[in-house]
Amino acid sequence: MPTVNRATALTPAGGYRTVFRIREFRAVFAAHLLSVLGVVIAEISLTVLVYRLTGSPLMSALTFALGFLPYALGGTLLAGTADRYPARRVLVGCDLVCAACAAAMVLPGTPVAGILVLRCAMAFVAPLFQGARAASLADVLGPGDAFVLGRSLLRMVAQSAQLTGFGIGGLLLTVLAPRGAVALTAAGFLGSALLLRFGTRSRPARAGAGAPPMSVGAGLRAVLGERRLRALILLFWLPPVFVIVPEALLAPYADGIGAGTAALGLLMCAQPVGVIAGELWAGSALSPRTRSRIVVPLATAAPLPLLGYALRPGAAVLFVLLLLSGLAHAHTLGLDQMYVDAVPGELRGRAMTLLSTGLMTFQGVGMALAGLAAEFLPVHVVVTGAAALGTAVVVLLFAELRAAGRPSGGPGNETGPPGK
Repeated sequence: MPTVNRATALTPAGGYRTVFRIREFRAVFAAHLLSVLGVVIAEISLTVLVYRLTGSPLMSALTFALGFLPYALGGTLLAGTADRYPARRVLVGCDLVCAACAAAMVLPGTPVAGILVLRCAMAFVAPLFQGARAASLADVLGPGDAFVLGRSLLRMVAQSAQLTGFGIGGLLLTVLAPRGAVALTAAGFLGSALLLRFGTRSRPARAGAGAPPMSVGAGLRAVLGERRLRALILLFWLPPVFVIVPEALLAPYADGIGAGTAALGLLMCAQPVGVIAGELWAGSALSPRTRSRIVVPLATAAPLPLLGYALRPGAAVLFVLLLLSGLAHAHTLGLDQMYVDAVPGELRGRAMTLLSTGLMTFQGVGMALAGLAAEFLPVHVVVTGAAALGTAVVVLLFAELRAAGRPSGGPGNETGPPGK
């Protein structure tokens, strides 16, 4: 019988407290917090630094965009690394690369071109780190409910960083020079590396000793070639393309209804607050079985509040609509369980890396397409159309998932306590 981690046998009644009982997860959580705050501080600090060095708004914006653009390339080329090497070695190595890049940015002689290259290098390894960490969570917590709750906690940290990180970064820049703030980023990545190195156990590579390397094409076929797994990964990738449209167009919409900058700031917080609240509710109040049952209705419902854009609502009503759309994100916990059940254990690192790669890439594509559409159509029409199209896409993907049937099971897919 395959070995099941102790965390899988813990009752889900403890909710999020269950995963914090595991010492290794506490180290992973603390490392994640340090690295996320470091990334957010770097984003705001580097844009300010590059703008001061060049006086160019374009170069400043490019510095921010380079945090996302290399994702697709890095995630696709490096996905197999997450399974070929021990997870702890991969995670610590990625953290050290990012710490070294941030430290090099701090040096006074580093030119703008060098800063941009280093920013690309950090973004290039980011999807590998995220995929390897997600896969290693199943080793630390087991692939059952504790894994789902652990993933949820890490997501909520990332969402919270969007709400507070830029404010923290702005405050830091009132007392530190931009290079000094970037030095804190380097320290954050170094602290994350130390926590992962000494706070987690060394485990063998998932692909097995002596396993031949899989080509990029073969790796993509292994993950996307199986019908059910392909439908699940598309359920992670495609719906956010449509749900993110209002966030991308909030500034022009707020300007169009006469909302000020304070109202815009509150509206920008609405969806992230809804996402965090929805995940907290699902993780704390619902059983794993109930979470699986709400996946279809909530995923389908997520774009529906955005149809309210057709009525050109004011700021107060718009806040409620965005909040409701974010709350429906609670379905992700059930979707996480479906995904980890469908992925063979030896491909888990690759599959998780591709998952995060596609998620970031498709969100970027969604934002770009939304901006392009808004050049020709009113913002409220673009968002309403995206909501309707997004709902149709979700319905079609769930129909495909149903047609694909349930996974047959196998090593790495056990979700219950030992002996079940």
